[in-house]
Parts: sequence; C-alpha cells; structure tokens
Amino acid sequence: MNLLLLSNSTQYGRGYLEHALDTVTAFLPARARLAFVPYALADHDGYTAKVRAALTGAGIEVHGVHEGGAPLDRLAEADAVFVGGGNSFRLLSALYRTGLREALVKAVGDGLPYMGASAGTNMAAPSLRTTNDMPIVQPPSFEALGLVPFQINPHYLDPDPHSTHKGETREERLTEFLEENDVPVLGLREGSWLRVTGAHASVEGAHAARLFRRGAEPRELLAGSDVSELLTVTPEYDTAAR
Repeated sequence: MNLLLLSNSTQYGRGYLEHALDTVTAFLPARARLAFVPYALADHDGYTAKVRAALTGAGIEVHGVHEGGAPLDRLAEADAVFVGGGNSFRLLSALYRTGLREALVKAVGDGLPYMGASAGTNMAAPSLRTTNDMPIVQPPSFEALGLVPFQINPHYLDPDPHSTHKGETREERLTEFLEENDVPVLGLREGSWLRVTGAHASVEGAHAARLFRRGAEPRELLAGSDVSELLTVTPEYDTAAR
C-alpha cells in the first residue's frame, strides 16, 4: 500500500490543497496522470476543475473519472488516484454504483498510489461508521475500501470546555462507537495526515493526532509518530463492550 490520507483539503486562510501541496506533489509520481474521484460533491465538473487548477502547476495531469468514458477505464489509465472530500455517504454509494469500490481495492492493493482527503480518507477505513457526515443517501453497505484495518476520523475536533452547546462532542461520539465496535480510531486534526508505505505508517503534518481504543484513555500522537502497529490490528465490529 502507498497511501496519503489527508484530514482536509482546504485549510483556513489558504487555497485548495495549499497547506499540504509539497507533501502531495512529493507523494505523486512525477508528471503523473491522476484519476480524480469527484463523487462526494454534486458538481463533478466544478470539483475536478478545482483539483486541476491546484495541481497543474506541479506537472500533474488531472482527469475526472466521470470524464470521457467509463470510470473504470479512467482508473486503469492512471498513475495515481485521488478521492476527494465531501459527503461520505454519497461518495461510497457512487463507488458501489460505478464498480469503483472493487476496482480501487484491487488497484491500490497492486500498488497504485491512493490519496484521500476527508471523505476520501474515510473510504480508506474498513467501515463508514466513524464519518462525521449526514447520511443524505443510503449506500448498499457501510463497508468501505479497507485499505487500512482501523478507523479514521478526519477533521477531528477537541472538546471545547467553554462551549454551551449540549450536543455530543466528537470524543463522545467515538467513545460510543467503541462501546459497540472493537477497532482503533485515529482522529486526524485539520492540517494533519496519515502516510502509509508498505508496512510503515506515520502521523504527519502540522498537528498531533488522537488515538482512541476501547477500554483506554485517548492518546496524543505527535507529528512524526510511528503508528505502524495499527496496520496489524484485527477489527471487530458489532461487538458490544461487556
């Protein structure tokens, strides 16, 4: 596996992918033909144009998988794939509908570099269950790509001790998830990302990540932390804590 999993594609005060552009361009093969999967947003053409504008200057040739033929053909022609952010339910539903879910699992398993941001990062986990998104559509299954054997929570937000909001914090939601499922969850704060190369995984970017496990206190993982052990876990779903 060769994965770059970004928490977010747009950082406050900066342009699209600007906060991670050096990392993105170093990750992608030189002068790569990049297949972009825009299905997390409704405007596929506009979304693809935004990615193209961000990466063309770096010599990356961006092609939306919806452009000029079958999505599976566009993927087969690519040197790398980027699955963009938006609504995770809409995205996963489209991956099933187009056949890209199975095709991505095979292609990335065979070595195709995979870059995800937000919803695209959610897709790399085994299940959709730790997304922050509203289920605006119903995919055939919550089963995602399973490129890594643990869950990820992009855009992770720390509890605000001064907030008067009475809804659940992100930490409370992830704790509820762990009450029903025994699988680690890596909370990626905005500006951070996960890099996976073969059997090695590390937290990178501007901020620390937060790791949640059943029966343990959340743990801070500073940028540069080796989290390769997470690649060896066996996830267990629908296993209520006793």
